[in-house]
Formats: sequence, C-alpha cells, structure tokens
Amino acid sequence: MEIAIVGDFRNSKTQLAIADSIKHSNRHLGVNTKYRWIDTTTLDTDCYAEILQNTNGIWSATGCPFKSMNGSLNAIRYARENQIPHIGTCSGFQHTIIEYARNVLGYQNAQHAEYTNDADNLFIDLMACSLKGTRGTVEITEHTAASEIYGTSNIEVDYYCSYGINEAYRSLILSGGLIVSGMDVNHTIRMMELKNHPFFIITAFVPQMDSSFDNPNPLITEFIRKVNKTF
Repeated sequence: MEIAIVGDFRNSKTQLAIADSIKHSNRHLGVNTKYRWIDTTTLDTDCYAEILQNTNGIWSATGCPFKSMNGSLNAIRYARENQIPHIGTCSGFQHTIIEYARNVLGYQNAQHAEYTNDADNLFIDLMACSLKGTRGTVEITEHTAASEIYGTSNIEVDYYCSYGINEAYRSLILSGGLIVSGMDVNHTIRMMELKNHPFFIITAFVPQMDSSFDNPNPLITEFIRKVNKTF
C-alpha cells in the first residue's frame, strides 16, 4: 500500500514528522505502508487522476503556500470523489475547505488569503492572532468518527498555522456534508470530517507532532488502518 503525500517538500519539522508518524503507525499495526511526496505542480494537469490511480491514501500536507493551489485541490478532489482515505493537516485543512467550496458548494472562485488580495469569497483568511508554535485544547464532537478514534472528549494539539476558516462562511461550509469534529475553547473549528466517506478528516493542527513509536497518534493510525483496509 502507498500513500501520496501531496505538497511541496521543504524539509520542515512538520513535514519530516509526517514520514515519522507513518512509520510509528506502521509498526503499531504490523503493516508496511509506503509513501511518496508529490509536488503540487505535478498534479496541476488534467491527467492528475492517472498519476494518483494506484494511490491507496492521500495526505494533504503542511507547507503553504504551495507552488500550485490547483494541483493540491486536484488531489483532494480525487480522494473525495473516489472514496480514497484522506487526511489533511494544517495547510491540507485549509486547501480542503477551498476544494469543497469550489467543487461541492459551487463557489468556483473561492479564495485563500495567502494566494490573493481579493477579499471576495475569501473562505480561508489570515487569523487575527497566529497559532504558529502554540499548543491548545480541542474538544471532540460526540458521535463523530473523530470521537470513535480518540475515545476521549478533548485532546491537546500543536499548531503551526496562521490561516483558518473565515467565520463569515462558516454556516455555508456547514451546509453540506462536511461536519465539525472538533473545536477549540473559543468554538473555532479545528477539525472536520466528511460524511459517507471511508476516511476523510482534516485538522487545523498537526497530529504528526504528537506521534512516537511508543505512542503513535490515534488519528494517523486510523488513517493507516483504512489505507490498508484492516478493520
């Protein structure tokens, strides 16, 4: 089995932790999930499905801004439409919101503030206060896939982001199949999941930073389990 990690590799701490967390969960589950990084520019083509067709899971990675927003959105769309296990962390969270707004909600010009100065349809905006380098509590929503995975009402998480959901579009985002999996103490959305999908969970935080061989991250472990179809 192989995971496509979609993003532009910059050798950052959060990116390196992705590979480590996959290894942690592999050992815990007794599997040998492989992974490969795919630059966003590689997927900025009408043939992106052919590039991803043998992929068993997709991780929309950290590292915004990407060289090609369109390439990252193509990968997310492929996972969503083809029932491929998908996890999006930090930048992956942000870009999943844009993909969903454009291709499900019909806002083809949905924007991300890191790529434009256009204030119209700005679904992802600069936070009033950056969360980069901070740690906080996320309350898990009951009766969600996330609650089953974590088995607890709240978790401590690490953030490396300065962008998040524009609250002006919150109700619109929640009008479809994306539901809230977790919120912080200010009731800001920090985790979401897609209904009627084998595994499609996105986090504004970086779960890979909380993983080790002794304690693999539960969310990443469940992602790897779904990729390997070991239920």
